[in-house]
Amino acid sequence: MSNRSRAVRDVADVQSEQLADQTHDVAQRGPSRTGTRKTAILGIICISYFMVILDNSIIFTGLPSIQASMHFGATGLTWVQNAYTLVFGGLLLLGARAGDILGRRRMFVWSLVVFGSASFLVGIAPLRWWLIAARAFQGVGAAILAPSALALLTATFTESRERGRAVAAYSAVAGIGASAGLVVGGVLADWISWRAGFFLNVPIGMAMLLAALRILKREPPTQRGRFDVRGALFATLGMTAVVFGVINAAESGWGALSTIGSLLVGALLLSGLVLNEARAEQPIMPLRLFADRQRVGAYLTRLLFLGAMIGFFFFTTQYLQDVLGFSPLQAGFAFLPMSAMNFAVAVLVTRIIGRIGATPTLIVGVAVTLAGMVWLSRVELTSGYLSAVAPPMVLIGIGQGLAFAPMTSAGLHQVAGPDAGASSGLVNTFHQLGSAVGLSVLAALGAAAASATAAPTQAVVQRVTAALTGGSVLLSIALGAVVTLIATWRSSAAESAPLNPVKRTDPSSSTQIVQAEETTS
Repeated sequence: MSNRSRAVRDVADVQSEQLADQTHDVAQRGPSRTGTRKTAILGIICISYFMVILDNSIIFTGLPSIQASMHFGATGLTWVQNAYTLVFGGLLLLGARAGDILGRRRMFVWSLVVFGSASFLVGIAPLRWWLIAARAFQGVGAAILAPSALALLTATFTESRERGRAVAAYSAVAGIGASAGLVVGGVLADWISWRAGFFLNVPIGMAMLLAALRILKREPPTQRGRFDVRGALFATLGMTAVVFGVINAAESGWGALSTIGSLLVGALLLSGLVLNEARAEQPIMPLRLFADRQRVGAYLTRLLFLGAMIGFFFFTTQYLQDVLGFSPLQAGFAFLPMSAMNFAVAVLVTRIIGRIGATPTLIVGVAVTLAGMVWLSRVELTSGYLSAVAPPMVLIGIGQGLAFAPMTSAGLHQVAGPDAGASSGLVNTFHQLGSAVGLSVLAALGAAAASATAAPTQAVVQRVTAALTGGSVLLSIALGAVVTLIATWRSSAAESAPLNPVKRTDPSSSTQIVQAEETTS
């Protein structure tokens, strides 16, 4: 063999070895890079959702400061929360549908822009109407972000084990964000201003926006179809009119023309919603979902339960700061007994359901929450935190931790694959609308109970005890709904089955996703 032939052969051998080494390196780096990208996507999703959950609870410890600085009345203050929850709940199904038709990445990016911009507008709000309008604008962003984030999660994590871990992280963010929001809101309101909590969303939103544009891949829409805009408008405007009527009744009376007119308009709009959904080709709220007794019971239970829980946060915060003299920071930490027990029980609830069944767990959860609410409604001007507030908070935390998972399971009872997304969205819609309607009812009760001649602190006590008593009534009705509509007294094995995800053909579709359960209102 000539020297030239040997040289050629040696070069070929070297090139083959280099190519093999490069192929081996790529094979090793491939999974690593894929895992790193998925971790980054999970981080973007969780941090963005954390921002929404944090903002939803950060408002509570700042309410007394907002009331003082913006000169809100006792009932007018409820619109700071209701403007957000009404729009969030009313547009949630439409937001999920938009992700399917227009693309999840596109809607997720726009939701960050909307939510961040709205947070800035809340922070600079000079007038009450501006603040309320900006909170409603925040609700638009949240209604798009929540379903888009979960759709991106399920599309990214396709293997069952890794998806389970991702959903667990997503769910943990909900609980941690809700608890942290009470503390962070107290810290910022105490040391800086209640506005600082909303300004905090701006840099977080910008960072997540830049990260999403860089890391999330463009994808084609997962479905073709039409938007049921008319249905979303009927739902949002109808519930808003009803809430306005209830709140206005506390100030002007139930016989006032403005109260009657608002309630009548709300009833007409909600009737229009039913007629529209019966005729719509692709309704956001298929009426067939209400044909099942257990699902109807679950929707009603959630509406009542969340109405009571939002009242708990709203009025207990005022009692802690205006009566017990807590600072916003102290008030935030005062909720830790409830938050800690809520989180601890929520971690164990799957095992509990496996032992005694979903329905008994739900009954116990609502009953324990009711016991805590009744106890807390007995607070007086001279009550102490350790004796009259912290112990019932522990019961309420235990009850919440037990109730939410089986309540969600009942809301998805025997749902067919094509309706899985609409059903899960409806569960979350009742979650938000229950908060808005419940808060308006309890605020009206509190305002009616407060004496015009009472001292300021005594008037707060009268409002708080009346509202929490009303919350106890809501929980009593919820318990009755569980017993009469949801309870089937099947074996624990059969009851735990609905907790498994509903089978569906497109697991990445945002209107076909069972949303991860939040551990707080």
